[in-house]
Amino acid sequence: MAVSSPDLKAFLLATPFFGGLSDASLDRLISMLVERRFDAGATIVAEGEPGRSMFIVLSGELVVSKLGDSGRSIRMLVLEPGDFFGEMTLIEMQNRSATVVAESETVLHELTAGNLYAYYKADIHGYVIVMQNINRELCRRLRRADRRIAELSARADGS
Repeated sequence: MAVSSPDLKAFLLATPFFGGLSDASLDRLISMLVERRFDAGATIVAEGEPGRSMFIVLSGELVVSKLGDSGRSIRMLVLEPGDFFGEMTLIEMQNRSATVVAESETVLHELTAGNLYAYYKADIHGYVIVMQNINRELCRRLRRADRRIAELSARADGS
């Protein structure tokens, strides 16, 4: 499914990653995105591999998993349109922290570290907003993880 530029722009504005950007800043950032299409079952990123880009989900469903101590894959999260992933490698420049697999045909928009740096050089104000948006989402994820850890701990304690 081809998405026209106005439709893509409206879609991206509704995601947490692009909120608060001016029209010009948003247009500049959109011009840096690369569309990627994947079939169901395709591995988008693998835990432990080097990563230098992040992805915004335009369509499809993806599963995020991590390897447990036993070597078993543990399903962590399902990603849907509007979600983004891979942003941690842009911030800390470490290997991928999880594996992401397409559950259905999927369309993603990729933002590379190089393009994010070019965005920083061209539009520092827009870059700061994007980084604040990423940090807000990371905080939301950390709070959800904290709640889940507390729930699991309470069950283990018999509470």
